[in-house]
Amino acid sequence: MNTSSQTVQLPGYDRSKLTPGIVHIGLGNFHRAHMAVYLDDLFAKGKSLDWAILGAGVREGDARMRDALLAQDCLSTVIELDPNGKSARRIGAMIGFIEVQTDNAALITAMAKPEIRIVSLTVTEGGYFIDPATGEFDPTAPEIAADAANPHRTAFGAIIAALKLRRAAGLAPFTVLSCDNLPGNGHVTKAAVCGLARLSDPMLAEWIKANVAFPNGMVDRITPATGPRERAMAEAFGLSDPVPVTCEPFRQWVLEDHFPAGRPALDAVGVTFTPHVHAYEAMKIRILNGGHATIAYPGGLLDIEYVHEAMAHPLILAFLNKLETTEIIPTIAPVPNTDLTEYYAQIVERFSNPEVADTERRLCLDGSNRQPKFIVPPLRDRLAAGQSCDGLALVSALWCRYCTGTSDHGTHIPPNDPNWDALQATALLAQSNPQIWLNQRTIYGDLADNPTFQQAFATHLARIRDHGTEAALRAYIG
Repeated sequence: MNTSSQTVQLPGYDRSKLTPGIVHIGLGNFHRAHMAVYLDDLFAKGKSLDWAILGAGVREGDARMRDALLAQDCLSTVIELDPNGKSARRIGAMIGFIEVQTDNAALITAMAKPEIRIVSLTVTEGGYFIDPATGEFDPTAPEIAADAANPHRTAFGAIIAALKLRRAAGLAPFTVLSCDNLPGNGHVTKAAVCGLARLSDPMLAEWIKANVAFPNGMVDRITPATGPRERAMAEAFGLSDPVPVTCEPFRQWVLEDHFPAGRPALDAVGVTFTPHVHAYEAMKIRILNGGHATIAYPGGLLDIEYVHEAMAHPLILAFLNKLETTEIIPTIAPVPNTDLTEYYAQIVERFSNPEVADTERRLCLDGSNRQPKFIVPPLRDRLAAGQSCDGLALVSALWCRYCTGTSDHGTHIPPNDPNWDALQATALLAQSNPQIWLNQRTIYGDLADNPTFQQAFATHLARIRDHGTEAALRAYIG
């Protein structure tokens, strides 16, 4: 379909009537294709007009995003990549962007204002300072130690400072809402905020623990990174936008209804409010994110560029199908109003959408943070139940082989993890001694000592090393 002949959907409401109720930290692509879109839909219904977004950030890249968005009146271009034809809309839910400062003074002042009743975050899975081995907040992380000594430099430090100001002024605290893709993201955020506060002001930490709401939520929408292709799409719609967002048509948001200071009427635009967020979350993280991890590394090792191309590779698709149906889905408890088989079929359709053009490299990114969240939990459940973990062990072996830094065809793999140097050195040693890889306790914990896992991992790694990725996939598929 020729997008240049299509019109762009503009905000269906008077933006001058919006007033802020939310400060959102981390204006990346996912937030602008997810939370901001839900609010845009809500405002178009004439509802919750006092819940507009003020953008915020704490890193250098956030300042560049601020400049780009302020230049276009804080409107975001969101292009939905439906295989039957793209559509574009301008999202108007954000009405300002707080100045990005090293000491976060402007951000703290904004969050301390009484009209701000929610502070939300998308700071990536790795931005919560979790010790992967324990799943707990790590108070020794360098950024946290630096914030404790010189406060307010992290997002969590700024949140603590704003809550302290509100407490002193007799104002009710805002709700802190994580929109990141983490198991128990509300619990994780609470641990980070209280854990950091405890380092400098234990009494404030206890007050936050007792008085501030941190609802859990599950978020879902595949949102590729922005590059020349995405900017060209915006131009085809007649839009000159340096930071357009592209995304799949599907989106989902499931939340605990725990907002003491109030919330927008998001249930009017398809958000599910339920006390069973954990069930939806386990489903999504294991089936979708675990599925992404499953197809990422064989695709990377076979020099496949795009996710939909990996899904068209018969061995990769067969690997995904067998692993999901025999090892991942059986670990998931029932989910309200959801058929897991149908949900998985929808995941396969979403991964196969050629318009999204999501890259295998993006899926391979940051395995040291993602594997402990997406692959290790079902692996642990399978081993605890005395069940086979053959496919999950193969995912770990493929990741290890990927981290050696070359594909099966000898192509150089550029660094693709915050811990790449250490991972690469360990992966190279593991080719002759597989246990060295499993001894990364921050990733595998005591599973490193499990003989069933050890044997399966070593067998797969040797087969990948000696015969290649396709041979290892064939052997597993049987």
